[in-house]
Amino acid sequence: MNYELRIINMKTMVNNQRSLVLFYFFLFLFSCFLNAQVTSSIDSTKIKIGQQITFKIEVETKPNGLVVFPEGQTFSPLEMIESYAIDTIKKNDKYNLIKKYGLTQFDSGTYTIPRQKIIIGDKTFFTDSLKVEVNNVVIDTTKQGLYDIKPIIEVKEKGSDWWKYLLLTLLIIGIVGFLMYWFIWRKKPLTEAEQIALLPPYDRAKLALKKLDESHYLETDSIKEYYSDLTFIIRKYLDEKVYDRALESTTDELINRLNILKDGNQIELSLEDIKNLESILKRADLVKFAKSAVDIELAKLDRNTIDIEIDHVKEALPEPTEEEKLLDEQYREELERKKKRKKIIITVVIGVFLLIATFVGFGLKYGFSYVKDTIIGHDSVELLEGDWVTSAYGVPPVTISTPKVLSRIEMPLPDEMKAQVTQTTFTYGTLLDVFSIMVNTNSYKNTGENKIEIDVEKASEQSLKGIEAQGAQDIVVLRDKFVTPNGAEGLKTYGTLKIKNPISQKLQEANYVLLQFASENVLQQIILSYPMDDEYADQMIARILNSVELKKAEE
Repeated sequence: MNYELRIINMKTMVNNQRSLVLFYFFLFLFSCFLNAQVTSSIDSTKIKIGQQITFKIEVETKPNGLVVFPEGQTFSPLEMIESYAIDTIKKNDKYNLIKKYGLTQFDSGTYTIPRQKIIIGDKTFFTDSLKVEVNNVVIDTTKQGLYDIKPIIEVKEKGSDWWKYLLLTLLIIGIVGFLMYWFIWRKKPLTEAEQIALLPPYDRAKLALKKLDESHYLETDSIKEYYSDLTFIIRKYLDEKVYDRALESTTDELINRLNILKDGNQIELSLEDIKNLESILKRADLVKFAKSAVDIELAKLDRNTIDIEIDHVKEALPEPTEEEKLLDEQYREELERKKKRKKIIITVVIGVFLLIATFVGFGLKYGFSYVKDTIIGHDSVELLEGDWVTSAYGVPPVTISTPKVLSRIEMPLPDEMKAQVTQTTFTYGTLLDVFSIMVNTNSYKNTGENKIEIDVEKASEQSLKGIEAQGAQDIVVLRDKFVTPNGAEGLKTYGTLKIKNPISQKLQEANYVLLQFASENVLQQIILSYPMDDEYADQMIARILNSVELKKAEE
């Protein structure tokens, strides 16, 4: 009985082992099936510096499957220089998606392309990591000629287009000035009516009689119109030289006024002259109001009589005194001054309007604060819109874009550190200038077999103490991780501080940013300070931070 139980147990164990083997086998096949959906490869495992390799990912999926390929700089330490479009190949009831990337590296060495993450539907897959060897470009110095180091060539500063803006401004001012001169200040040719208005009353009366002769009233039997113009001529002359209400007075009132002036010896006019005027004016009244008929020859005789009487009135008038002449001259000068004052007012109004319209127009397009700061002047605007310089500083190099070239300075080091540390510092401005830039590189020499480990947080604390030693107060400290556009990671320390103005001796608030990167025996630092509530300074800092690139030191 025991023997039979033993046999049964052995059979059971064998069956269990077979089942377990089958389970692992199917699990292996399932795993292989899943992994077979994603494959990766490169076209070469050895390249020269700067040469491109193609990294290819192939994914087999269903037609309605969602596939997400890696994007961005996920291939670090290699740099992606191009991401190609996805190729699609239909295979039976599935699709084969092929995604290619162009990668390169500018430093020699052996690098590993990290596993890349691919999402298919709701599942995540990873490619295999691949090794790439980057070799230096070998130069055969026996065939390649060697030359002396070329001398430093001074690069001329790029010319600005200020002269174009100056010409455009002068052109606009010239056009506006010409229009103002042409329509306001230019002495325009006088019209015929204006020329007649400038004539003395006697000459105007004579000219009016001449024009009456040239009319066709008598030829068309327009006696009423003829006498209306004739009496208006003599009344107008008398109104200007004898009686200032001659135009609105009746014939009797006018004749009475002339007799009074004659009796008062204010005008030396004879009774016959007054009777002639009375006779013609009353006849004109009959023609105009009673529609009386008058012979054409009589009308011509009345015209000649008026001509003679105008001459008699002129002779009867007393000569103007010097005081009257002076008053007339002052009156003309006052009229001229009023005209000139009117032109000046119009010119100023137009000028102010054009300035306001220009300011509003540019303000609506570029912003009123920007236009105001551009016109009045703003240090940050001048730096932001100037010719920026992109350069590498220190060894290993820190590549950065700045509004001005950074100048190299010598920073003092304690004697005991000079043998251990090599330091290079480049700056623009100082902390007292509020806006300042500093790029500092410290290279530490190994004193033993162990490599020097650099703690960036401790280095940050030391830098803040140095800033405080320069006079900064109330330093607010915030820290965060910082990654450059080419993938270098470092520590970002930022916040606000107060610094004393060297002129007013008052504390003014400012922002600061401290970037620190640590590699083997090297500490690289970038220190920025800039004014608070200055949108142009904020734009400059953002542009500077986005331009930072680090490269390893050549071995």
